[in-house]
Amino acid sequence: MASRHSTKGTAKAGYTRTAPATAGRAAAMPAGQRGGLTGRQWAVVASGVAIVLVAIIVGWSVASNRGGSTAAAGSTAAAGSVSDGTVVQASGGQWTNITPAKLTSMLKTKDFTLLNVKTPYSGEIAGTDLYIPYTDLAARAAELPADKSAKVVVYCRSGHESAIAARSLLDLGYTNIDNLDGGMIAWTANGGQLIQVAR
Repeated sequence: MASRHSTKGTAKAGYTRTAPATAGRAAAMPAGQRGGLTGRQWAVVASGVAIVLVAIIVGWSVASNRGGSTAAAGSTAAAGSVSDGTVVQASGGQWTNITPAKLTSMLKTKDFTLLNVKTPYSGEIAGTDLYIPYTDLAARAAELPADKSAKVVVYCRSGHESAIAARSLLDLGYTNIDNLDGGMIAWTANGGQLIQVAR
């Protein structure tokens, strides 16, 4: 009687290759009962992971912008007062992102240096003391207040360049820094005006 097992492809005569006993059973099982996931199951898992990642990213984005949009509502400490803003931690210190409403309140009793860092120059808020492009802060540090604990409020068009400037001011040793959250765009959207000065 001839062997049912094939010897094709073997180097030694008499050696028979057989498939594992479980291979035939696995092939006969429905796909849902096999050990691994099917393509459809992987697609469902991947979709779930993608949804969770999107939710995390959107949540982080909303949370990071919340300080600028809700701070204008005011503080509960006193009627008509405005929240101090959102504190941003950075290496070397911190600064506070303030709202246009907070800056308006601060300008009524101005006791700080208002610094426009937008490059190129595209106008400024009335009461601005200095215009130094954010890229030139270190080179023009002599124009900044000598007292490193003096309050400096920085702004630009959107808040991006002024955030970089706030980091530069920290590197220069300044410890009392505010950044206009949303910059001149937020300022004008909240009814503020811009002026043009020959700089």
